[in-house]
Amino acid sequence: MASPEPGTRKPKPSKTKTRGSSPKPAWQREMVMERIRILFNQAGESFRDHPERSRRYVEMALRLSTRYNVRFPHELKRSFCRKCHSFLVPGANAKIRTSPSQRAVTLTCMECGHVARHPYRKEKKSDN
Repeated sequence: MASPEPGTRKPKPSKTKTRGSSPKPAWQREMVMERIRILFNQAGESFRDHPERSRRYVEMALRLSTRYNVRFPHELKRSFCRKCHSFLVPGANAKIRTSPSQRAVTLTCMECGHVARHPYRKEKKSDN
């Protein structure tokens, strides 16, 4: 019987399952998406009286999206701070500025000071 070449090994078979999880059913992801929207609506309604509660709603939505592998819609991504997870309300705890030199909208969280820049393109003028 020939011995294996030096430096090569035969991999051992795994006795346990791999860590990867199976994809969630579509109906579950749809239900989670609906729940995330409800949580953001509640965060907006309760921000004025209970800003800490609105932050908790955002954290719950983030946990749901992580657990069920659901992406946030475009409009919800910009409505919370990615650093401190506070619900952002322009004028109350967020500052929004446009920067023509950077061609970006700058969103500053007044709670933690985090700055998010969202680039934009200039609209082309049409000849009417």
